[in-house]
Amino acid sequence: MIEWIKSNTPAKAQFIFAHGAGAGSDSEFMQQMAQLIAAHEIDVGLFDFEYMQTAKQTNKRRPPDRAPKLLDYFEQVLTFVQPNLPLFIGGKSMGGRMASMLVSEERVTMPTISGVLAFGYPFHPPGKADKLRIDHFGKIACPFMVLQGERDTFGTRDELTQLHLDKRPEFVWLVDGDHSLKPRKRSGFTELENIQSAAEHAAGFIKHHI
Repeated sequence: MIEWIKSNTPAKAQFIFAHGAGAGSDSEFMQQMAQLIAAHEIDVGLFDFEYMQTAKQTNKRRPPDRAPKLLDYFEQVLTFVQPNLPLFIGGKSMGGRMASMLVSEERVTMPTISGVLAFGYPFHPPGKADKLRIDHFGKIACPFMVLQGERDTFGTRDELTQLHLDKRPEFVWLVDGDHSLKPRKRSGFTELENIQSAAEHAAGFIKHHI
C-alpha cells in the first residue's frame, strides 16, 4: 500500500506524501520531491488513492472520489506506517488538502501526527476566489506548513496575505511559482531551484517538529 523512498542514512522521521487530483504517486513532481526530502534523513511513503489505482489499471482518467472516501483511505494507509518514527503527513494540492482535513478530525484509530505539509494548497478553484476550502483550518492542532507558488491560481501570495484564516499556516513562498511551483523564465529562477527550496524547507520543518 505504501511505496517507501528510504533515506540512505538512519531516518529521523517519516513523511506520508499524498498525490494531487490529476497525477498519481509516480508523477515526476511526486517522485522528485520525495527523493529530495528523503536525502534529509526522512523516509518518504507514497501511495495512490483508490480512484487513481483504478485509473492506472483501466488506462482511463477518473475524477477523484469524494472527500469522505479519500479521507477514509488515507486513514487506512496510516495503519501501515513505521511505528518507531515520528509521523508527518501531507501532499500535493488535493493530497495536502486531504492531509490537513484528516488531522482536523477526531479519528480514534489515527496515530499521532507531528505536522502537516501542503505543496500548492488549493485554497479555491482557479478564478473562484470566493469558494474557499479553509473551513477546517481552525481545527488543525498540529504544526502546518504550506509551500505555495507566488502566482498559484489556487491561491496567490497577494490573495493569501490579505486572507483571514482561523489558523494561519507557516507559509513558504516559491518565487514566481505556479501550482506546481514552476516559475516563468523571465523570473530568473528555475523549476528545479523552487522544488529544491521547497524540499529543504519541508525537511527543515519536519526536523524542527520532531
